[in-house]
Amino acid sequence: MTESPMDEPADLEATDDLALADRLKDARQRILGELRKQIVGQDAVVEQVLISLFAGGNSLITGVPGLAKTLLVSSVADVLDLKFSRIQFTPDLMPSDITGTEILQEDAATGRRRLVFNPGPVFANVVLADEINRTPPKTQAALLEAMQEHRVTVQGQTYTLEAPFFVFATQNPIELEGTYPLPEAQLDRFMFDIVMDYLPEDQEAEVVRLTTGIPDVRLEHAVTGAEIVAFQRLVRRVPVSEAVVRYAVGLARATRPASKEAPDFVKKWVEYGASVRAAQYLVLGGKARALLLGRDHVSFDDVRALAAPVFRHRILLNFHAESERVATGRIVEQLLDAVSVPRSGM
Repeated sequence: MTESPMDEPADLEATDDLALADRLKDARQRILGELRKQIVGQDAVVEQVLISLFAGGNSLITGVPGLAKTLLVSSVADVLDLKFSRIQFTPDLMPSDITGTEILQEDAATGRRRLVFNPGPVFANVVLADEINRTPPKTQAALLEAMQEHRVTVQGQTYTLEAPFFVFATQNPIELEGTYPLPEAQLDRFMFDIVMDYLPEDQEAEVVRLTTGIPDVRLEHAVTGAEIVAFQRLVRRVPVSEAVVRYAVGLARATRPASKEAPDFVKKWVEYGASVRAAQYLVLGGKARALLLGRDHVSFDDVRALAAPVFRHRILLNFHAESERVATGRIVEQLLDAVSVPRSGM
C-alpha cells in the first residue's frame, strides 16, 4: 500500500487520548442502539462495518439480493450524520457520472459563458457503489482512484473529497452474466470483504414483521463527522506489540504458495496469496477493534477475528481448489490453525 501514517506517537498516555477512547467506546454503543432500530441481526457484519469506518478503510459487501446491504450502509451514514450517496453501477455508466463534469453556464450579470464544475455523486462522505462489478473497468477505476487518493481530477483540475470519506461497494455472488469482475490489484484496495448471509429463522421472521407494518423508525445522530476523523487519528495511535505485528505478517506470508512459510494446503490450493496490505489491515483493523471493545492495545484475538474479511478477497485459488470445491473460508480456517501464535506479546 501504503497507508499514509499519522505523525502522532504510538501511545494512549495523554489524558485527551484516554477521554477520546472512552467517547469512542460510548459512540459504539449509541451507534449499535440506533442501527438496531433498522437492522435485525448481522452482528458480525455491523462490527466489521464499524471497524472499517473507524480505521478509515473502504470495504466490499458481498451478499445475495434482499439482505439489506443498501439499508445498512444508508442507516450507518444517517446515524453518523454523514452525507450519503448511492451509485447504481450499470454497463453504460461513465466515469464522469461518478466524478462529475464541467458544464457550460452563462453568467447572468455579464452574459459571458464559462465552464463550471458540477460535482458527481462521489462528493459525499459515504458512497455506496451498488453492484460495482456491473460496470466496465474504466468506470471502476474512476471510483478506485477516489478511494485511494481521496480526490478526483477532471479536465486537469483536482478536487479534494471532504473527510471523512468511505466507499462501500456491493457485489452479488450469484449473478455472473454481464459483469466485469474487479482485478485482484483493485480488490486489494478494499480493507474488508464483508459477507452478508441469510438470517436465522427467528430473525428473518422479525424482519418480515418490521417491514410489513407502518414504518415509524427515526434514527438519531450518534456521532459527527469531525468526531469520526478524531477517532480515526486515535486508532492510528493505539500501541501494538512486535509479537502481534509479526503474527499478522506471518499470516499474510503463509498465504503465498511460493513462500517457505506456506503450509502444504496453501501450496496445493492457492494460486496467489495476500499482499502486504493484508498485514497492514490486520493490524489497523485490530487497533480499531481493540478500541471499540474498550481496550488500549491490540491482541492476537483481534488479528484472528479479522482474518476472514481481510483475506477472503485477497487469496486467489487455483484449479485444484476449484475442482475439489475448496472455498477461501476453508483456507483461512486452516491457516489460523497452521500459523502458531507467538508465546510472548499482547
